[in-house]
Amino acid sequence: MLRSMRDLKGFTIGATDGEIGHVDAFYFDDTSFTVRHLVVDTSGWLSGRKVLISPMALGDVDWDRRRINVALSKGQVEQSPPIETDQPVSRQQEVEYYRYFGYPPYWTGPYLWGGYPYPVPPPGAPTSLEQEERPWNWSGREGGDPHLRSSGDVIGYYIAATDGDIGHVEDFLVDDATWAIRYMVVDTSNWWLGKKVLVSPEWIAGVDWNESKLHVDMTREQIKNAPEYDPSGPPLRDYEMRLHDYYGRPGYWRDEATTRRSS
Repeated sequence: MLRSMRDLKGFTIGATDGEIGHVDAFYFDDTSFTVRHLVVDTSGWLSGRKVLISPMALGDVDWDRRRINVALSKGQVEQSPPIETDQPVSRQQEVEYYRYFGYPPYWTGPYLWGGYPYPVPPPGAPTSLEQEERPWNWSGREGGDPHLRSSGDVIGYYIAATDGDIGHVEDFLVDDATWAIRYMVVDTSNWWLGKKVLVSPEWIAGVDWNESKLHVDMTREQIKNAPEYDPSGPPLRDYEMRLHDYYGRPGYWRDEATTRRSS
């Protein structure tokens, strides 16, 4: 299911021996737009220090009570490598973090999470998947000095079509199985009053991090006439299919169906 990143903010994070804090923001990698860490505010425990929790550590999620349990102790979290959570995180810092927790680096395997499409392999998952189904080629991107970006910084970025600005990023919709960002929720009120639209990160043609702007390879007229997004609930698959068909873009769920068949 797709979850609003804004709604996830404030969820309580519980360790194996007590509460750690609450979700303050998210870090996603600027190659695949997949959430790599939850930024947790530990106010009341570690004097306000913010720590990173990987989706690899997540256990049970109580969506109704807004609580996420993690397979970590408070001591493990306290001794984790300090990271400035108001700055982009470099690959070197990620290496140190993954080494500390003993996680397999996601960038050394063929899928979003290394050897699997998920941060935690589902029960009964095979030890390897078919190579021809690889959705990412991490090795070809390492020379570009990839970074982790804070959701708190990118929310508010302008979205530019091929012929002008269309609005700004208001929220992200995250897949709660893969933690991939499936859509950016774009508020077009400065251009076309009252309409919100969804734009997939896969449709981004370029990013100007210095100018806080994301460029998409669609025209303003195309986006204006796209199926409107209703933010009162998560988008249903029928709506997603209409959206992708309208733009003539393949749906991400096709890869998911292939992965399930192979497992």
